[in-house]
Amino acid sequence: MAAADIPANRFMTIAEVAQALRVSRMTVYRLVNSHAIHAVRFGRSYRVPESAVESYIEHSAVDEAGPTVNEEQ
Repeated sequence: MAAADIPANRFMTIAEVAQALRVSRMTVYRLVNSHAIHAVRFGRSYRVPESAVESYIEHSAVDEAGPTVNEEQ
């Protein structure tokens, strides 16, 4: 495999993802096991592509306007 074949994506450890998201490592493991965040397993450890974390944040964002309330009630 040539160096050009290796993706330029940076891989993060579970601890790094937890720190970046300000959640526990167990929460990150749950996200990985539920396939909410894509991860790659190397032996007994997981590595999460930085782009997967960015994608998770992007798709989990809550609308700033919030839910619409029916004013006729």
